[in-house]
Amino acid sequence: MSVLEEVMSDRGAAHDVTRNPIDEVMARRLSCREFTGTPVSRTTVEQILRVARFAPSGANIQPWHVYVLAGAAKTEVSAAILRAFESEPNEHVSEYQYYASEFPEPYLGRRQEFGRLYYNSLGIAQSDTAARSRQTAKNFTFFGASVGLIVTIDRRLAVGSWLDLGMFIQNVMLAAVGRGLQSCPQETFAKYHRILRPLLSIPAEQMVACGISLGHPREQPKARLMPRADLEAFASFKGFED
Repeated sequence: MSVLEEVMSDRGAAHDVTRNPIDEVMARRLSCREFTGTPVSRTTVEQILRVARFAPSGANIQPWHVYVLAGAAKTEVSAAILRAFESEPNEHVSEYQYYASEFPEPYLGRRQEFGRLYYNSLGIAQSDTAARSRQTAKNFTFFGASVGLIVTIDRRLAVGSWLDLGMFIQNVMLAAVGRGLQSCPQETFAKYHRILRPLLSIPAEQMVACGISLGHPREQPKARLMPRADLEAFASFKGFED
């Protein structure tokens, strides 16, 4: 059964929805954490970004900026952040708060389930802090992907522009899948904005939002690791006659 068939079969959805290529692309997107390192051409990345720019944007503000890294430039960024991660573990924080200070249910349970499933899939005990740290460090090598993206947003804009940015990032990831690639969005790069700023000549008005690993996945998973809530858990319907 394909990933799409798995998704569509939930509670009989396959009987109601016609398969189409867009569904296939969305269903096959995942956060890949192991890449082959096979090069991705600049032309391919340019194609991805050119189509991603058509993401919805309120008042056509288009608040995003992308720094595309490969080769020696990517290696330099990775080395600098890894040094900071290892020698200054508590001195780098994001300029925005990604997670809530406290999680109510069902979000707390979902986050705990994520940790359990993720580390179990890697054979790492949640109590093994050294192994967890080594796994976290792989973020900063872009999980071996040949291309790394650093995404910024203008700090002078309001929260609505972050919605636009999220849709742009999603477009980047979907466009990658359409070209046989995968990606991984990584908020953790935002913590190292003080290191990234001089290396990439990021102007003061830009805030580092995240990084994205982009490349060829080492293998295509047969099933999703992380479950998603059923439709009934997040959607309310009114006024339909059927």
